[in-house]
Amino acid sequence: MSTFKQRLSAGEVFVIDGATGTNLQRRGLPVGAAAEIWVLENPEAIASLERSFVEAGSDILLTCTFGGTRLRLEASGLADRFEEVNRKAVEIAQGVTAGADVLVAGSLGPTGHMLAPLGTLSEEDAEADYREQAQLLVDAGVDLLVIETQFDLTEASAAVRAVRAVDGEIPLVCSFSYDRGTRTMMGVRPEVMTETMGALAVDALGINCGRSLEENLQALGQLRQATDKPIWFKPNAGMPEMDEDGKPNYSVSPAEMGALAPGWLAAGAQLVGGCCGTSPEHLAEIAKAVKG
Repeated sequence: MSTFKQRLSAGEVFVIDGATGTNLQRRGLPVGAAAEIWVLENPEAIASLERSFVEAGSDILLTCTFGGTRLRLEASGLADRFEEVNRKAVEIAQGVTAGADVLVAGSLGPTGHMLAPLGTLSEEDAEADYREQAQLLVDAGVDLLVIETQFDLTEASAAVRAVRAVDGEIPLVCSFSYDRGTRTMMGVRPEVMTETMGALAVDALGINCGRSLEENLQALGQLRQATDKPIWFKPNAGMPEMDEDGKPNYSVSPAEMGALAPGWLAAGAQLVGGCCGTSPEHLAEIAKAVKG
């Protein structure tokens, strides 16, 4: 873990993986179904996708636990298998990366509930929910943790506190989704996110998902101006269009995304990959562009 932090401090560029949900949908996961269902029912499909990312050049592989808090798993009918889902997802990723110089990152996504006063979930309950998942991921042996696709400063802060209550040293990334251009759905701008999250014990701040590549790049520029921490940048492969089956299609080609990647580094990102719509082919072009 200290080695990863040292590598970050030295300015090393890391290639993150691509999308989980949209790629699994192409492989048969029903639209709207939680990817964590396949952790238990079709683990080879998860492993096959993750293997493709490693082969494409990923240095960091996220576990299939984005929806792995107990609260989020309730919506998928998997709350009673909460521990099994998280442990199995880490096991799959570790199996794929065995013998490779690839880090396994434990993914922690939003709880899926609005916090009070806008919703019914208390800040204390959100923190407890994240702490429970973080404990499982740490105990399973992940190399770092990534709190991702956040939009609410209160929830993200609770998640960071939860992680640090479990482990004060594990490398930690906190990434927000700017799906209103350069604001989150709660109106949070990159510089405001930095004021709050940058003051907490996080090792890198990030941007993932969101909307267009152009808007994500604008958000990246604003984030870089506001912080000197390493930046995690994992944008979508453009804006989606729905096909007749209700599946999203992303128009940015692998070659186009690869051509844009050096610009992400120039704008201040240090860890780069792709979110929704980013296939292993996209990832291979990104890796080639930033690492040669």
